[in-house]
Amino acid sequence: MRFTHVLAAAALLWPAAAGSQSAEQRPIWNRAVEPFRIVGNVHYVGTAELGAFLLTDPAGHVLIDGAMPESAAQIAANIAKLGFRPTDVRVLLVNHAHMDHAGGLAELKRLTGARLLASAGDRPELESGRIAYRDESWPFPAVRVDRTLRDGEQVRVGGTTLTTRLTPGHTRGCTSWTARLREAGRPLDVLFACSLTVAGQPLLGDRLFPTAAADFRRSFAKLRGLRADVFLNFHAGFFDLAAKRERQRAGDPLAFVDRRELGRQLDRAEAAFGAELARQEAGGKP
Repeated sequence: MRFTHVLAAAALLWPAAAGSQSAEQRPIWNRAVEPFRIVGNVHYVGTAELGAFLLTDPAGHVLIDGAMPESAAQIAANIAKLGFRPTDVRVLLVNHAHMDHAGGLAELKRLTGARLLASAGDRPELESGRIAYRDESWPFPAVRVDRTLRDGEQVRVGGTTLTTRLTPGHTRGCTSWTARLREAGRPLDVLFACSLTVAGQPLLGDRLFPTAAADFRRSFAKLRGLRADVFLNFHAGFFDLAAKRERQRAGDPLAFVDRRELGRQLDRAEAAFGAELARQEAGGKP
């Protein structure tokens, strides 16, 4: 199946996403796609719908996200397909502690020997394998966090530097990263954006996550203050990965470059957040 068709099929299942993956969704989201270089030292090593990104460096690599438990072997194989050794991954990161992003981390940590760095907000869920403040239908293998990250903290491996941007809302510890790199002789600011959707999160009166609505607003404002020449997300359908990859394969080395995309993504996310908040204020259930 062509890459475009795989992601199109996966995107059809997106409305039921994030924290309530059905048995039908999982094999579709986990379909294999060929890994490839996006820009600079950033490579896509994820599945048809679940993004995982490898940042390579002679001193070692950084892997962001582990997708689902059944995705770990595929991610490791994708790293090897690109000519890199999984055992050269030095740091594992995760954008948020839901099964479809954190599920493969325990196995990837075992396969690579890498250290897992994560936000304090998501650490309890990562280390228990369940979302304490959500009715989470899909637990995942618990994984030990080696060190927690602070907002603005830089993660460095060799010449690769990622800046941590805590953007809670979707979870208490939802985390984004920014990086400056070069492609075709020009500098590019890359954003690895944590999920911007509400996706069933109670926004009002949640005893275990009472700041959810305020956190979303603060995260939207923080992200609006950033520049992103390249917007990447951990669901391929969210940032038109398929269409961009087709343009890249047709010969456009800057197919993923669009400095206006972050603004468009935030406009959509804030509108959806506002509608969901109004619905919950009117008595609707998350």
